[in-house]
Amino acid sequence: MTYNSTAIIYNSRKARNLFKWLVKKPFLSPLLYSAFDFRTNPRKPICLNLRRFSSYHTRISHNPSNCIGSSSSSSKDSIFAENFSATASDPLKREDKMTVTAAPCIKDGSLMVNGKVVLTDVPSNVAVYPVTGGLPSSSAAFLGASSGIPSSRHVFSLGVLRELRFMCLFRHKIWWMIPRFGSLGSDIPIETQMLLLEVREESAVCDDSFSGQADDNTFYVLFLPLLEGQFRATLQGTPAHELEFCIESGDAHVQTTEVSESIFKIQGIIHLRMLERCKGTFAHVNRKKKPTHLDWFGWCTWDAFYKDVNPRGIKEGLESFLEGGCPPKFLIIDDGWQDTSNEFQKDGEPFVEGSQFASRLVDLKECSKFIGSDVDISCHDLHDFVKFVKEKYGMNSNIMDWIITTSYCMALVQIRVWILPSSAKMKKYNPKLTYPVQSPGNVGNYGDIAMDSLEKYGVGLIDPYKVYDFYNDLHSYLSSSGIDGVKVDVQNLIETLGTGYGGRVSLTRRYQEALEESVAKNFKENNLICCMSHNTDSIYSSRRSATARASEDFMPREPTFQTLHVASVAFNSLLLGEIVVPDWDMFQSNHYTAEFHGAARALGGCAVYVSDKPGMHDFNILKKLVLPDGSVLRAKYAGRPTRDCLFADTVMDGKSLLKIWNLNKLSGVVGVFNCQGAGNWPLRDGLENKPSSSSKALVLSGHVSPQDINFLGEVADERWSGDCAVYAFHTGSLSQLSKDGHVQVSLGTLECEVFTISPIRALNETLEFAPIGLIDMYNSGGATEGLSFHPDSGCIITVQVRGCGRFGVYSSKRPSYCTVDNKKEEFEYDPANGLLIVKLQGECKSRDIKFSY
Repeated sequence: MTYNSTAIIYNSRKARNLFKWLVKKPFLSPLLYSAFDFRTNPRKPICLNLRRFSSYHTRISHNPSNCIGSSSSSSKDSIFAENFSATASDPLKREDKMTVTAAPCIKDGSLMVNGKVVLTDVPSNVAVYPVTGGLPSSSAAFLGASSGIPSSRHVFSLGVLRELRFMCLFRHKIWWMIPRFGSLGSDIPIETQMLLLEVREESAVCDDSFSGQADDNTFYVLFLPLLEGQFRATLQGTPAHELEFCIESGDAHVQTTEVSESIFKIQGIIHLRMLERCKGTFAHVNRKKKPTHLDWFGWCTWDAFYKDVNPRGIKEGLESFLEGGCPPKFLIIDDGWQDTSNEFQKDGEPFVEGSQFASRLVDLKECSKFIGSDVDISCHDLHDFVKFVKEKYGMNSNIMDWIITTSYCMALVQIRVWILPSSAKMKKYNPKLTYPVQSPGNVGNYGDIAMDSLEKYGVGLIDPYKVYDFYNDLHSYLSSSGIDGVKVDVQNLIETLGTGYGGRVSLTRRYQEALEESVAKNFKENNLICCMSHNTDSIYSSRRSATARASEDFMPREPTFQTLHVASVAFNSLLLGEIVVPDWDMFQSNHYTAEFHGAARALGGCAVYVSDKPGMHDFNILKKLVLPDGSVLRAKYAGRPTRDCLFADTVMDGKSLLKIWNLNKLSGVVGVFNCQGAGNWPLRDGLENKPSSSSKALVLSGHVSPQDINFLGEVADERWSGDCAVYAFHTGSLSQLSKDGHVQVSLGTLECEVFTISPIRALNETLEFAPIGLIDMYNSGGATEGLSFHPDSGCIITVQVRGCGRFGVYSSKRPSYCTVDNKKEEFEYDPANGLLIVKLQGECKSRDIKFSY
């Protein structure tokens, strides 16, 4: 039997006029950086069949005449990304001309994209396959390869990659991805799951003077290794600068000789809507129900108690938050609440390192710590305790539990799925002691003590045909106890257990489908956080799960991990943000890096939650994130690096600041972070993760511009000239910039600044106006809900606002008076910079502010 994989190639350079109607589609705005030009193939349409390679796929050989066709057409179903770097025209508008581009093909042994050489020395067993068959474009294509020998694992060369700047995302551990940067094929690590190339004139690497705004001769090429059938693909480089792709099933009995849909290749930066349609195995984030906990402040018990979590400690923690005026509205009860057993840890015997990972689940119900507890009331079990917490602390529907391979929100629990096979209460799920087998990719980068231990001790694997029953029994019990969701951990372990079950992809998909189906049945708000799930087996099997952890844990005791955490989430969100809402993990408000982490989460478009120990809080930090009612000002999309950061190593190059952008309803936001000098990425060559020699005094300078925010024009009015009001959070400065203007910023290591960038509305010849927001909150613009003008009433401007505190706007002149909910209020006005401030007092609610001129 033959299973197939390939790469899709999307050709484009500025499809703005032809696809102008798509500009208004809200799903496009957070996702894309580059423009696609969709073109149809004059040949017979080709059907995308993702299960079996068939006659519907037409092979395109090395004959130059077989390049995919070049005629252009539009389609109302076309999905495209904007190539901001491919034109000298206004990067903030979308109405410039479409450029017809050359289709991807293999010509004279080179892979050509847009008429430029991307790979040389392409082997003869590599082929390009067009994609049509009901899809909007034949400028998309697949790369495939074949072998004469059936195997469960193949490594194919795609050709040689030289002198093209790239950014890739790869798994440095079995659980997590991080970025890597370079320009040669040899720089690409194994287990690469996304590769973005920058192609410039003459395929030359740009020099250090690169400004971040690419020219007419620059475009991007994206490679995404995919799943097909029972196989998973990854990319990797060789010392000879070859770009290879590896496919594997994870089961020696599942073999193939040929693949045709392994690598999804796009001219552009990233957009997965077309891939979603092609594959049908996952759903785009915009088609998923968002969990309710995302818009509320939360507390996780992990770093507060670790496995010693108990009802009394939870009560003390909630009390201390309440006293400080920052009440959590969702609670994650992390590891330590379940009834587990560890036969390798016995009283009186020496501790064996690694045996802590061999705990197994004995019962679905809570452990003895949560039974018969006295927390000012008699809490007989988990149900009583959850009811007590919700009634006393106002968590109407927000407690989650931790579950290994399951965890929830509001009242959330973390869940352990690996069970004790000898447990009488677990027998109904047909558990089997199974020993993980790691792939060469797993062991080729950084090892992991947890995986090494599980290989030694084994795991109690639930029968795949019983896994839904297990999840449903567990989730229904938790739901009946008042728990609102789960956080699922250690999910990637399933990829190592596929032997005898049809391989890693098949087993992962069965577990994921069972999990999502049970969550949908038992938790109405889709409160599910997936964790330790950074393999594409899980990513491209995600149909309903809408939130997933985007990086390795926040580790308060590891000073060299702090900058890596922020940078890795930002870059990982380029891929993960297409499929889920990236979860930035908790942090601690009294940690020395709390400002750094807090500001990042404020513009990450994510949930905001901490793991403070009871009584150890910095409420000055928390009140910049959390409103008095426990809500947060969440930005609209996943926070991602700005275009000029895409190919810069903002952790280790010693010169680049990390900039992360997002949008609110009426403004944009850019956070600037100095991640240099505080740690190094884990590398194959064994470079230790330690601060660089310049970490003591590493002050870097950069600039922020309206051009840093993609689709800023979408939150402006039709007459917008491009001018913006730019407010700096820490300095309190307000500037007026043209669309291509910029402000300077200088930061030391682990310092940050947040800029709210609001399009200026010119109401008449003398009045310009731009709402800033709650200026004492990191994401100030998140408080602005609406804006309207009333010129017939002597020019009255109404701003709809959520929250309380100091609300700022830019106004080119002083208003006659101001009202808040029709009551006159005092205001401050600085004519030097146009900053107008109104104090919103009283309860935290939505209200109207009117400025009369």
